Amino acid sequence: MKHQITTSLLALFVSCISVFGQYNNGVIVEPVLKTDTTSIGQKIIYPQFNAPEVTMARITIKPGKSTGWHKHSFPVFAYILEGSLSIEIEKKPTVIFSAGQSFAEVMNTMHNGTNNSNKDVVLIAFFLGGKNMPLSTH
Repeated sequence: MKHQITTSLLALFVSCISVFGQYNNGVIVEPVLKTDTTSIGQKIIYPQFNAPEVTMARITIKPGKSTGWHKHSFPVFAYILEGSLSIEIEKKPTVIFSAGQSFAEVMNTMHNGTNNSNKDVVLIAFFLGGKNMPLSTH
C-alpha cells in the first residue's frame, strides 16, 4: 500500500512538472482560450486535408467597416488586440469581443464582423485550413 501511494505521488509530481515546467524559468505561459466549441456552441471538428496549412494573420478593420457576410469551413481562432468587434451571426444574437478577448469563430455559419467604433479593430486570426483553400467563402 505504501508503495502504491509513493508511486501515485511520484506520477502526480512528474505530470505537474511536464505541464508546468515545459519552459525555462522566466517564461510565462498564459492560456487565452481553451475550448472545444465555437462562440455559439458548435463542436470544433478538425477536417482532414490532403495538404493542411495553417495561416496566421493580423487583420485590421477600419472604423465603420465590416468583413462582409462570410463563413469558414474549418476552425478559425481569433484574439482581439485593439478595439471592439461586433459579430452578427446567421439566426443567432450578435456577439461582441473586445481587446484582450479570444474566441473560436463559427463554422459553416454565415457571419459578419463590424467595427462600430471610431478607431481600428486589430485582431490576430489562426486559420486551420488547407493549401489553396480560401480562408472564407462569401
